[in-house]
Amino acid sequence: MVTIKKVETKKELKLFIRYNYELYKNCPFSVPDLYEDMLNTFSDKNPAMDFCDAVYFLAYDEDGKVVGRVAGIINRRANEKWNRRSVRFGWIDFVDDEKVSRALMDAVEEWGRENGMTEIEGPLGFTDFDAEGMLIEGYDELSTMATIYNYPYYSRHIEAMGFEKAVDWIEMSMKVPDCVPERLERIAKLVMDKYDLRIVKYSSRSKVKRDYGQAMFRCINEAYGGLYGYSELTPRQIDHYVDMYLPVLDLDLLSIITDANGKLVGVGISMPSLSRSLQKAKGKLFPMGWWHLLKALKYKHSDTLDLLLVAVLPEYQNKGVNALFFYDLIPLFKKKGFKYVESNPELECNEKVQQQWVYFDRRQHKRRRCFKKLIINN
Repeated sequence: MVTIKKVETKKELKLFIRYNYELYKNCPFSVPDLYEDMLNTFSDKNPAMDFCDAVYFLAYDEDGKVVGRVAGIINRRANEKWNRRSVRFGWIDFVDDEKVSRALMDAVEEWGRENGMTEIEGPLGFTDFDAEGMLIEGYDELSTMATIYNYPYYSRHIEAMGFEKAVDWIEMSMKVPDCVPERLERIAKLVMDKYDLRIVKYSSRSKVKRDYGQAMFRCINEAYGGLYGYSELTPRQIDHYVDMYLPVLDLDLLSIITDANGKLVGVGISMPSLSRSLQKAKGKLFPMGWWHLLKALKYKHSDTLDLLLVAVLPEYQNKGVNALFFYDLIPLFKKKGFKYVESNPELECNEKVQQQWVYFDRRQHKRRRCFKKLIINN
């Protein structure tokens, strides 16, 4: 017997957040969410709550043990933009028991139906800055802090409920070349001359925030606006992400491209992989988790670097601007001792993004999927 209960107390929310860690604590490939970040994500501190409705469910077995979790999310901005009535499921985890997975999904579907939704899709978060996509290839690859890891049986359960593919994301692992490839260097210099572009570097976080803090995320809005289900960041979200990410970035690894007048044209953000550090921290800052993260960021980083995002204004896409990022960053990657770069998820149909990896020795090592299904009225 499976019992589904809506999360209503702080104790239940803690169980919801930490269930993922408990289910995967012996898995060498899973990277736990940071508990403190998840508390903020599921609270009113998250600016996405301005336009999202959410509910969280826990599944219990007959002995009262937690055996699954799922979030139901209605992103009103995304639904309005894409003219849909969609409820999202996210943060889904469950034991290998189809009664559990079906009960969890039925709860989200019923909540969506009660709120007038006609379809269900996921895994998705509140926005594209949350982890999305169920892993369907690459189960023996180390996950990243920005992605979902799940056991192979998840997709089998979801497909058994009648869900179909909506979109796939793929991920690349690449070797850092010994030097900037000659062709890439040539293209970068031609593009800079042709469009009068600049590579801007900073040593002061306050100056980055003052000059381009808002502009970076407005650029992301424009660059990603046409991608699947994208929900544009609001000014309050932009402030939130600037304050969240800027303090921990290595400014050497922040690549800003501007035109001759100083207008931001593109931005590339990368940082050392925190996967092993989060595993050592067991997904919590305290009592000593902060030290593992600080060490990875400041003192002894991994040999792998996560390329969190690359965004170029639409009017400059397909003009070779992406070459400037790697012209800037490859020498820094080598200098700092990085050997590998993780691309993080990119839509399989986004050929413009995938073309930028042609300069690297690369392999596609992961694939993840967003599933969808119509909600049938009872």
